[in-house]
Amino acid sequence: MTANAPTRLAQLRAASLAMLDGLSGDELIAQSHVELSPMLWHVGHVFFVETYWIAERVFGDTTITEPWRDLYFPEICPKQNRGARLPDAAALRDWADRVSASNDAYWQRASTHPLLADGYLAAFVRQHYAQHLETMRHAQAQLCNTRRDGATTASALTARAPVTTRVRVDAQSVTLGTPGIEAYDNEQPPCTVDVAAFELSTHCVSNDEWLGFIEAGGYDDTRFWDDAGWQWRATHAVEHPQHWRALDSRRWHVPSDDDDLPVGCQPVHGIGWYEARAFARYAGARLPREVEWETAARGNRLANAYQVWEWCDDAFYPYPGFRAFPYDGYSMPWFDSAHFIARGGSRHTEPDIRRPGFRNFYPPTHRHVFAGLRLAW
Repeated sequence: MTANAPTRLAQLRAASLAMLDGLSGDELIAQSHVELSPMLWHVGHVFFVETYWIAERVFGDTTITEPWRDLYFPEICPKQNRGARLPDAAALRDWADRVSASNDAYWQRASTHPLLADGYLAAFVRQHYAQHLETMRHAQAQLCNTRRDGATTASALTARAPVTTRVRVDAQSVTLGTPGIEAYDNEQPPCTVDVAAFELSTHCVSNDEWLGFIEAGGYDDTRFWDDAGWQWRATHAVEHPQHWRALDSRRWHVPSDDDDLPVGCQPVHGIGWYEARAFARYAGARLPREVEWETAARGNRLANAYQVWEWCDDAFYPYPGFRAFPYDGYSMPWFDSAHFIARGGSRHTEPDIRRPGFRNFYPPTHRHVFAGLRLAW
């Protein structure tokens, strides 16, 4: 890396390169999940994107970006085509060092470009690294799941009924969104809305509770599923969270995410929005609405948050007065009624994007992400 002081940007660069450590050559270029790119691609992409914005967009220098444009722009190169075109790890590390040095010189140059005003672009680039680091951890987890396909060790799980201990949040007006320079376009403009009283579970649903859902026949009971969810479940024979491994009819291997907490007590993840909704109905509850989640977060009423992303009931939508920035493609294509909100963050989420107004969004079938649920009434 460069000889500069360890700024947050330098830390994020180093963390990205560290994701290559310990992986075989085949794993580095493997597409570990149909929705994920190879690890080498993600690392190259984050350095490319930083360079695109600071060198090309601000200073007009395409020297570094031009040769890599048709690999690292995701809309140009499909995921399944990326692995065969990647440099090896040593070459990528060397390239990243040179790119970092070049970009550092640009970051230090004075410019009146509007993207640099108030530190906007620097915050945007840091958050891009942060988001891809979590995506790289998705890929890392999928590679680990592949290695664990032959797991024989049973996890200490005990099937439990849904725990419905809850906290009440009174009716109130709340301002949604993020006013600061770090806000993404879908967090703006902040808007004030009236929220009816509601209740939220004091914790996210645990692995033990999810096992209770499985053993109660939750995956096979049409009462808990809407039509689209049931069709998806049946078509893909979904019977358990994505990373669970059935050892026999009663025993499971579930990787632990927290060495200090028994695996049965850890928040479940590896479930999509359809599954989260089905569990909520099974529990006599529902998913929180996005405005409820943010109201509770801003009022410090969310215990045990930021362990898993928490599915909300809403499809991703624009706030009134939404304006796409700094480009149309970050949010606008996903206001399609086919992407659903997940709020908060997981144990694998960088602090750069852990804020009450940050909005994550996925298709309802995405199960490789670190998303679980909290019940609402």
